[in-house]
Amino acid sequence: MGAIRTEELLLNVGPQHPSTHGVFRIIVKLDGEVITEAIPVMGYLHRGTEKLAENLNFTQIIPYTDRMDYVSAMTNNYVLCNAVEKMMGLEVPERAEFLRLIVMELQRVASHLVWWGTYLLDIGAMSPFLYAFKERETIVQLFNELCGARLTYNYMRVGGVKWDAPPGWLDKVREFVPYMEKKLVEYDRLVSGNEIFLARIKGVGRYDAETAISYGLSGANLRCTGIRWDLRRSEPYSLYDRFEFDIPVGTNGDCYDRYLIRLEEIRQSLRILKQALEQFPEGGETMGKVPRVIRPPAGEIYSSIESPRGEIGCHIVSKGKAEPYRLKFRRPSFVNLQILPKLLVGETMTNLITILGGIDIVVGEVDC
Repeated sequence: MGAIRTEELLLNVGPQHPSTHGVFRIIVKLDGEVITEAIPVMGYLHRGTEKLAENLNFTQIIPYTDRMDYVSAMTNNYVLCNAVEKMMGLEVPERAEFLRLIVMELQRVASHLVWWGTYLLDIGAMSPFLYAFKERETIVQLFNELCGARLTYNYMRVGGVKWDAPPGWLDKVREFVPYMEKKLVEYDRLVSGNEIFLARIKGVGRYDAETAISYGLSGANLRCTGIRWDLRRSEPYSLYDRFEFDIPVGTNGDCYDRYLIRLEEIRQSLRILKQALEQFPEGGETMGKVPRVIRPPAGEIYSSIESPRGEIGCHIVSKGKAEPYRLKFRRPSFVNLQILPKLLVGETMTNLITILGGIDIVVGEVDC
């Protein structure tokens, strides 16, 4: 018998997104079930953040950073404030920096919980999604008590934070840490060794360290190849050099390694939180000595930090005015998705969602 003759099929995957607006689209060419070409299409949620910033002062820009990655707003707040503080040589009070670090690590846990739940939902498991969002809700409530918002926090300021933690808030964070540690054990029992789950993701979406570097990948997408690069350790900022924590890495560079790394990053974030709470200063200011009008000196700077999805950077060009002359964000999702065409070609449609979820792209960081 001869081979089955098939015609090339052009398929639109998307625009799609977990929220109500569809913003990310991939055009795939299929030969039967096999993908022969994949083209990511961006631009459905372009809000012009970087151009809008040229007409805003630096405090007014902070709410825009919330919306670049709406499941990791705190880290986005920080990268902008940190860049301005470096330009101006501002000293942030210790109490404020501890609060910043605590909310950033809580945010990392919350972000990875969203990824864990939605990833498993996408590949056919319903229960983990419900568990993940139950735990995330505890963090969201903590943020709501701290800054009055559940998603876009606008909490950080150039020179510190908007205000101090309310009475009893730190005790609630202390209670959350051991609670979440127990839940991670349950997550592993429920999913990590499940035969069907392993068959879906082990060996899928594999690439090596050289490929990861050539595509500029960061975060778990880089560390899954064995490269131990995390800006909290490699180029320390905030108070991270005071704490002991490990940088999890993989060996195979596949979706399973990326899965294990993100779960381990939650454990390491809890470890950092435990140390930060033990060392938290009893008194002190939450805002440094900052001029009423923030005017960084003329010049430019690039500051980068480790967000849940990898390196997020802020490049500011200043002319000595209250508004930036130019502002550019290095968004990890935008860079990380560049490898998708390489990963998807030769795969079946069954593996498309597995690979997409394993890369962990937040579309708000793509269209900025």
